[in-house]
Amino acid sequence: MTERTTPLSHAEATARGLVLGEDGLARPEWASHDPLLRNYYDHEWGVPVTDETGLFERLSLEAFQSGLSWATILKKRPAFREAFANFNPEVVANFDDTDRHRLLADTRIVRNRAKINASINNAQATLQLRDSGGLATLVWSFQPGSWTPPKSVSEIPTTSPESHALAKALQKKGFKFVGPTTMFALMEAVGIVDTRVEGAHRPDNT
Repeated sequence: MTERTTPLSHAEATARGLVLGEDGLARPEWASHDPLLRNYYDHEWGVPVTDETGLFERLSLEAFQSGLSWATILKKRPAFREAFANFNPEVVANFDDTDRHRLLADTRIVRNRAKINASINNAQATLQLRDSGGLATLVWSFQPGSWTPPKSVSEIPTTSPESHALAKALQKKGFKFVGPTTMFALMEAVGIVDTRVEGAHRPDNT
């Protein structure tokens, strides 16, 4: 658990690229206005995810997010969970052409054939990893040995040596839509790297 930080003033928050909300909490711009994004940032983003299903879901949603806004994906997440059997990799791995047609016809989700096929493919690859420790073991093995949280939003990178290495490792195992930028976003979201700016609101369980 990271030590609590003292509240920032408006000037301090602005200097760090943060927005100070009416509740007195500082957040990055992307998490400051939309209630759905604010709730996600306050309670989920950066909280460690270490189970297979949780990581498969996040990996799948990050792939679907490529080229879109995260707000779009969050709004559709309940529908995604229903359409993809709560992201149970054993179920998704057995999706057939009937399921593909069903997903392509589901207006509640992102109807992208390549991304849908990638999710099914990645579920199959996830099952294959079980013999060598599993998806969680592989993904978390790329956690940096040391990491210094950024002091301002401008210092937050979009990739890292570890995200490049993770992308290559997953691609070698047959995963799709797992480029280094997408994998860095995954690493941020599931708590592998901490890019929460100093002074920004932080959940109690991170």
